[in-house]
Amino acid sequence: MSTYDRLDPELQEGLKVLLDAMPGGLNAVAEIVPRRKKLQDTMAAMTAHIEPNPNVTIEDRTIPGPEGAPDVAVRLYRKVGAPSPAPGVLYIHGGGMIMGDLSMGELSVIRMCDETGATFVSVDYRLAPENPYPAAVEDCYAALAWTAANRGDLGIRPGGLAIVGGSAGGGLTIATSLVARDRGGPAVGFQMPFYPMIDDRNETPSSHEITDLGVWDRAGNIEAWGWYLGGKPADGYAAPARMENLAGLPPTYLDVGTEDLFRDENIAFAGRLVSAGVPTEFHLWPGAFHASETFAPGATLSRLMWVCRLAALKRALAG
Repeated sequence: MSTYDRLDPELQEGLKVLLDAMPGGLNAVAEIVPRRKKLQDTMAAMTAHIEPNPNVTIEDRTIPGPEGAPDVAVRLYRKVGAPSPAPGVLYIHGGGMIMGDLSMGELSVIRMCDETGATFVSVDYRLAPENPYPAAVEDCYAALAWTAANRGDLGIRPGGLAIVGGSAGGGLTIATSLVARDRGGPAVGFQMPFYPMIDDRNETPSSHEITDLGVWDRAGNIEAWGWYLGGKPADGYAAPARMENLAGLPPTYLDVGTEDLFRDENIAFAGRLVSAGVPTEFHLWPGAFHASETFAPGATLSRLMWVCRLAALKRALAG
């Protein structure tokens, strides 16, 4: 049975829509700049029918970047009428460390903001290959530090901030938590990486299985890691699967699909978190491909994913 045949039938339909819009998949566009534009245009077309949510306000700001680096753009999301001060969440978009911007994942951020009443700060980190590691991690950490230092202005309550992100953003979620742990703050109270990109070695069974779905396949993952690392060896902040000590990380919610290239590295990482004493909730979604809930949001499995994610996030932010 092929990987495609193992997909949930409703999710298969979402994949067909994506591949109709991007024939050959993401890597069919060889050059990275036009590839970014093609993905951005495709996602915009797929979501053009969705009306703005009147319950959430959006504000763009520019904040100081890491020392010696450019300023960083962030986008703030607040729920209208939410109690103040509110919980604070840093959101980190996906895109394989090489694509994406503040618009990527915005519908998910708006949904989480509306459902939880938390204030979200989304960070527009620098991308590879123009800006290889550690630029993205340092930008995300700078956004975390700025959010913590500006709680009063942002209407965010004291206590540990949460970090949420998917794919590359999931890997950067964990990396930012590790940096905060090892630099003595700011405090992170919860992390929620969805199908995180965390292992540059590409040695797991699933990294060999997922080769031709057209969403995030082996060749594209190898290419992205090469660009992200810029020819240098990875450490545990670049590729968190390499981090030897996971103790002291915040409580974690992690999920991944059975037909996702990141499946086995995520399963192994979840087990290591548990062994390190980190409270961990892990979900393995049968028949789901990488980011499938984005491309088939109405599918039964996609809705279940969000029920579980929102429940976990609400519990964490209520603490």
